[in-house]
Amino acid sequence: MNNNINSCCSIRRDSTLEKKRPLNHFKENTIKSDYNQMVLIEGGTFLMGTEDKNQNKLDGEGPIRKVTVDSFYMDAHAVTNREFEKFVRETNYKTEAELFGNSFVFYQFVSQNVQREIKHRVQQTPWWLVVESASWFQPEGIDSNIDDRMDHPVVHISWNDAVAYCNWAGKRLPTEAEWEYAARGGLEQNLYPWGNELVPNGKHQCNIWQGEFPVQNDAEDGYSGTAPVNSYEPNGYGLYNMSGNVWEWCTDWFTRDRNIRTDSINPKGPEHGEMRVIRGGSYLCHESYCNRYRVSARTANTPDSSTGNMGFRCVKDI
Repeated sequence: MNNNINSCCSIRRDSTLEKKRPLNHFKENTIKSDYNQMVLIEGGTFLMGTEDKNQNKLDGEGPIRKVTVDSFYMDAHAVTNREFEKFVRETNYKTEAELFGNSFVFYQFVSQNVQREIKHRVQQTPWWLVVESASWFQPEGIDSNIDDRMDHPVVHISWNDAVAYCNWAGKRLPTEAEWEYAARGGLEQNLYPWGNELVPNGKHQCNIWQGEFPVQNDAEDGYSGTAPVNSYEPNGYGLYNMSGNVWEWCTDWFTRDRNIRTDSINPKGPEHGEMRVIRGGSYLCHESYCNRYRVSARTANTPDSSTGNMGFRCVKDI
């Protein structure tokens, strides 16, 4: 098991690129949010974290502790390309991938023409390519589009981009505790949102990697890249794809320090940090390299980073 936080899971912009992010100016147009496509998550107390043998100890998944969260609304699924396109049209917002002029794309999705123009590769993880012009509407570079993926999760979204969308929509990002509480779907200390068996009765429940990573994806779950946001069965709370498909940003700064994560009621994480928490895993996760599609799993990325497997969903206070 590779526990490197800068791995298949989350490649950081500052690990390869030295450009500084230009200032982003966009039209402020906050709308009154509604509760369509949102699920009421009744507050309660749960056992957060894990001490299971499958945990990534260097990620700070443990120890198990009792945590209480108040009730909140959560998007039933990750924000889609269609929803993000509406935001962009109404605000003229430019994502950080657009402002930087590039983003990280998994090598198997990049055309030969685009690969010829690649200037940067990540030495430790060569399957990540720095693709010029890759962004939410051109996920694999200049010769790609999202015309047939409007109901897929929007990707190449930085934490800053996600917060901008939330502000416009009258929502916010979930805390890490809210995210895990919701992902568990009412089950206690199970590995996945649906139980402890990855493929119960031979039926795939999430979009992750099957085969030999990073060489061969057999796509037995039906998808080699992103899947529509309402794919597979929802968990006990009616939430889709809380495991796999795309990583989802949380509001918390990331820390492995157990002494900092001591609040037991509505914890919000440390006050400062360098990276923000991401949860849920993605279509690139595989048990041989990154089993972070478990509900207790966590990792992080810098707030300005964007990749082809990172998106988000929103929550709203009662």
